[in-house]
Amino acid sequence: MLRSLRFHAADKRVAWSGAVDADAPARPHRPVTRQVAAQALGIAGLLAYNWWVLVPLRPGLMVSPSELFSDLEVPGQPFAAAMQHADLLSGLLLLSAFSIVGSKVIPRGRGEWWSIVVFASAGVTAALFPEACPDGISAACRHLEWTFQLPVHHYIHIVASVFEFGAITAALWLAYRRTREQRSPSAMVYRILAVAALPAYLLLGAAYLFNAWGGAMEAVFFVAFSAIVVTELFERTRAA
Repeated sequence: MLRSLRFHAADKRVAWSGAVDADAPARPHRPVTRQVAAQALGIAGLLAYNWWVLVPLRPGLMVSPSELFSDLEVPGQPFAAAMQHADLLSGLLLLSAFSIVGSKVIPRGRGEWWSIVVFASAGVTAALFPEACPDGISAACRHLEWTFQLPVHHYIHIVASVFEFGAITAALWLAYRRTREQRSPSAMVYRILAVAALPAYLLLGAAYLFNAWGGAMEAVFFVAFSAIVVTELFERTRAA
């Protein structure tokens, strides 16, 4: 009798453990789905962000390597509305991606998350308020700009662009500090970009100061910014 009770109890434990195991595979589906959704939205956002790679395919669209890509978005320019919409879509998609993945999945990484959120928000703002004239190639536009004779939306665009560059640079610096003792691929990306940041910003400043090769320098920064965002995104989705 005692033996039969023991076997009966053992059978119930096996049945219970089997029921738990049967349910276990279903639990990770939701987090995995969220990670895939965040990655898909982030990649789509970066594709929209890098619309500038199509510019060389349209001869005559960019008249000089000193012309800034924001000059192409001045109302009245060919494809200006499409470029503005691409920037707007990019910012909204990146905001969605990083909202899904959350700010708490990486210890000591909330500052980076907030920096990228500011970066994406600044991109949305710059898209909603394009420049009034092409200051990269027009001396008259630059004169009006420096004497504050242009519409308010022109200056909103400039301020948003400053926040965009500053926020993503802050994200890189915080990520570098967090991972400087690590040897992971993500840490290597942050380290390389952090080392290259200072000379790159000096060259960018010189390009703006002397009004030469501004578009080429912007392209370099857009590639670097995309590398920061995609590294942050995949690091966070893996941690989740």
